[in-house]
Amino acid sequence: MNTYQIVTDSACDIKPQILEQWGVKLIELSFRFDGEGKEYFNSEMDITAFYNKMREGATAKTSAINPEGFTNTFEALLQEGKDVLYIGFSSGLSTTYHSAAIAAQELQEKYPQRKILTVDTLAASAGQGMLVYFAVQKQREGGTAQEAADFVKEQLPKLCHWFTVDDLVYLKRGGRVSPTVAFVGAVLGIKPILHVDDAGKLIRVSKVRGRKASLATLAAKYEELAESVGEGTVYISHGDCLSDAQALAQMLQDKHGVSVEIITDVGTVIGAHSGPGTLALFFVGKQR
Repeated sequence: MNTYQIVTDSACDIKPQILEQWGVKLIELSFRFDGEGKEYFNSEMDITAFYNKMREGATAKTSAINPEGFTNTFEALLQEGKDVLYIGFSSGLSTTYHSAAIAAQELQEKYPQRKILTVDTLAASAGQGMLVYFAVQKQREGGTAQEAADFVKEQLPKLCHWFTVDDLVYLKRGGRVSPTVAFVGAVLGIKPILHVDDAGKLIRVSKVRGRKASLATLAAKYEELAESVGEGTVYISHGDCLSDAQALAQMLQDKHGVSVEIITDVGTVIGAHSGPGTLALFFVGKQR
């Protein structure tokens, strides 16, 4: 049976050492700060230093991977005799997936004997990471690349992403909220509750007053939507607010007996747009 390599990008927010343990190859997206000429890959800056620069007023901008970046990685694997399964960042939030699809199509013509599969996760951060993990599970069970891809696609409509941010100024910069909403939110301590919808796009759903209430709302969303409360895989990601992530995990443990398997950083790709204080919860639900 042909071997295959699972590939993802750094928008998945799973630490490189964990991806290495899973046997997943990582392609890194890049970012830069306005006014600085240097471009960084996701792993080149300490995440706390990254968020501290944002707290000091720096604006980070991210760059999608171009088709050539994918071609180089995919072709090296194909030349090793491996098939490729790429599980990528939501096309609703970035052009990265489209670049991968272009590279895959061109390489498929050049290597017709190999399989080059791409899956648009319509997900971000550890939601994307969870789908990568599901593919790894299927691979470890002996599933083919096609079976792993199909399994991930089956989970897409059920992969819940619920999150909040501590400061609306970063969503304002990205055009997600108006300047007026950001100003009023800052004055009144309003925290938005957001999720990623079926099209893989960021949607603002509701708002609550205060950080504690926003954490409780995320926990309530788990109770409301989880496919099997108290069971299944649950991840949390955070923008340099580990204590809040741990508090949310404890809420889930105390009320539902949930053991959060991974608490990870919101990396530079997502964090550039959501800012420090982002807190996100991911689980398989009845629906997104």
